[in-house]
Amino acid sequence: MSKILIFGHKNPDTDSIMSALLMEKFDKNLGFDVEAVRLGSINKETKYVLNYLGIKEPRLIEKVEDGAEVCLVDHNEFAQSVENIENAKITAVVDHHRICGFKTSEPLYYRAEPLGCTATIMYKKFIEEDMEIDKTTAIMMLSAIISDTLLFKSPTCTEEDKKIAKKLEEIAGINVSEYGLEMLKAGTDLSDLTAEELIKLDAKEIMLNDVKSQIAQVNTASISVMMERKDELEKAMKNTIDERELDVFVLLITDIIESNSQVIVLGKKSDIVEKAYGVILQDNTAFLPGIVSRKKQVVPILTQNA
Repeated sequence: MSKILIFGHKNPDTDSIMSALLMEKFDKNLGFDVEAVRLGSINKETKYVLNYLGIKEPRLIEKVEDGAEVCLVDHNEFAQSVENIENAKITAVVDHHRICGFKTSEPLYYRAEPLGCTATIMYKKFIEEDMEIDKTTAIMMLSAIISDTLLFKSPTCTEEDKKIAKKLEEIAGINVSEYGLEMLKAGTDLSDLTAEELIKLDAKEIMLNDVKSQIAQVNTASISVMMERKDELEKAMKNTIDERELDVFVLLITDIIESNSQVIVLGKKSDIVEKAYGVILQDNTAFLPGIVSRKKQVVPILTQNA
């Protein structure tokens, strides 16, 4: 029998990769034959964590075979998952996102909690099974929490995330503020990426009611520097709209220091952003003060206005 494959969403972020690796360790401790894999390139923030810990990145897969046994972490929507996921056997899901259009032919283990990070749930699973959380495991969990909550600044961050992060900081023996800032800064070094790579770096295809959207997010320490590449970003976005037959492409350029975003919007349904935030797009862009979370501040609001 082949191994159960564990993976997060396409265009993986730090939580997606760390949670897959954590789930692999968790399941192996219980005697399961599993392997953590990835569905896209590793970003620089995640590379920083893997290099810091000396961990090899999971191997890349692009498709699963019919009937393959898989475990999903940090996502449940098939549009964000591996090719042929609809014909795989999903054995388990651990996630912190909305549940949208998810169905299986057989019963499965499903755990979803409204927390800032999937790795926070993984911490709870380790504790529930009385599994050891060593220094490396603690840093993996902590890194994912820092990433998904933007060092606890995101509105998705809960008191439980903060409480667990504090415990992990003690186990890890690091200063979470210093480590976290260096980790986040590592992810903002985007100068060597093409516009096509930038808009795919952290992009999710999401149905907003009947509106087919792609919502991408790029973290930066300077919105103005990133906006200097606006023309080439728009060209790449237009190509994606044509290729994916999208109704709207929303690109959030998020300042991780000031906790604001500049949005670039293209597509025939771009007016949903104007309605959602009470702004007027000028030259396809608008400033959104205080908006940093796609999950909590973008997807639900755009869905209401789609």
